[in-house]
Amino acid sequence: MKHFCTALALCLACGSAVAQTRETLGTDGTWRPLSPASGSADEALMNQARQLIAQGKTDQAVSDLTKWLERQDRVRNPWYPEALMLRASARLAAGDEFESLYDFEQVIRDYPGSENFVAALEKEYEVAELYLKGRRKKLLGLRLESGIPVATEILLRINERLPGSRLAERSLLRLADYYYEQRELELAGETYDVFLSLYPRSEHRAKALQRRVYANITRFKGPAFDATPLQEAQFQIEDFQREFPIEAQRVGMTDALAARVEESRAEQLLLVARYYLEDGDRPGAKLTLSRLIRTYPGTGAAQRGLETFEKEGWTLPGAPDSTPATTPPPTPAPAQPDAKATGGAP
Repeated sequence: MKHFCTALALCLACGSAVAQTRETLGTDGTWRPLSPASGSADEALMNQARQLIAQGKTDQAVSDLTKWLERQDRVRNPWYPEALMLRASARLAAGDEFESLYDFEQVIRDYPGSENFVAALEKEYEVAELYLKGRRKKLLGLRLESGIPVATEILLRINERLPGSRLAERSLLRLADYYYEQRELELAGETYDVFLSLYPRSEHRAKALQRRVYANITRFKGPAFDATPLQEAQFQIEDFQREFPIEAQRVGMTDALAARVEESRAEQLLLVARYYLEDGDRPGAKLTLSRLIRTYPGTGAAQRGLETFEKEGWTLPGAPDSTPATTPPPTPAPAQPDAKATGGAP
């Protein structure tokens, strides 16, 4: 009898454990029975959808998942975000990448705590990459529209939704690189600035610093235009040399590049001085040339500025007067006594 009671207690305990595995906690805080058959059917549908996608039968997968989603309560069914991810993946595989974004976005917005949240962001990055590489959006079944606005928005949103992550870092760098490759240099420089401020210890820091310098140098359109990009580039070259001295030598971020930047800035000052002269503003020309000669003394522009100084008869402030001074005649040396008159004495 004692053994029978013990066995009965074990059976009841096992029955209780089984009952617990068949219940789920509802949104209202109460436990509800969960039918194993129902759960298995949902899981079977998801597995079947994966097989269809792998076999290239994306239309069938989308159709089956859509019918299932329309019958479900998206709040209470735990398979709902998984079904959205599968339908979006099927559409992406079928070439309907823009349509897939609707499902990825729903997962991101409605299920931020699910394991599919990061996966959906990674898939959206893939779509952005397709558009950045030249794929166009479909319009009436034809790829007519540019997908670049969608791609840039995706990359920016990834940084908002998953800040500080490796995916966010990669997204922001990809956006900066795209602007740089497309010669949108002002946007490139600004995006590299943001990247360096958000990810100061990134393994791509040297690349971002280097491209930011080249973007600023290329933005300078000539002596007749704003020299602010050149001024920024000059400081950035010095910073790069201090932080990455070996890399600076390898990529040519050396004093020679800094000298070329300096020459360009000097050329602008020389152009401004000539403008003042043509306009009759001699004091302005003299002041600008003085600044040119003192700030960039080793440049060719400074040498031409000195020639203009001499031509105008000006004296550089603080420099010795070049006019030859009148010097008194040399004082004659005292006559030496005659050796014969002194009897040969010294």
